[in-house]
Amino acid sequence: MVDGYLKCSNSSYLFSGWLSSKYPNLDLYSHNSGHLWDTLLGWKFDPHFSPFHILSIALIAFGFLLLVNSWGVLYKAQRKQSIASSGPYSYVRHPQYIGFIIIMLGFLLQWPTLLTLVMFPILLIMYLKLAKTEERESLKIFGNKYKEYMKKTPAFIPNHLKKGGSNKVNRLDL
Repeated sequence: MVDGYLKCSNSSYLFSGWLSSKYPNLDLYSHNSGHLWDTLLGWKFDPHFSPFHILSIALIAFGFLLLVNSWGVLYKAQRKQSIASSGPYSYVRHPQYIGFIIIMLGFLLQWPTLLTLVMFPILLIMYLKLAKTEERESLKIFGNKYKEYMKKTPAFIPNHLKKGGSNKVNRLDL
């Protein structure tokens, strides 16, 4: 593209003309410039030690821990042909998707690009649709047992995090 608006495949270069006029000392070819939040806020220290980067690492690590713990419980339940209802599944019905969403948030916070901004809502919608599909399948397979599990276990937001700690969660709740 002309006028310096698209110099490379990284989406920060898409706005290079605007960014370089607003931030004349910005080196769009350096790795540190990919940490856009730090640049926009004018932070001058190493972006790898910024609050955004540290928070993103914590989110990504927590998301992976949630995934690992969820998959272990789900694997055991599938082998027994039973409902996964212990561990993370005792708090929410879809902890693995929560883990993926937390990981995506971490990467979005750490390295915001046009692609991550576009893909985040698309992946979020896909995970919500997948969760609904899995709920229908689980109701067919487990019937009333799964209905009871749905009544006491929210889909995504643990009861202790909800305002008032509501236990009324017989559908996918958002």
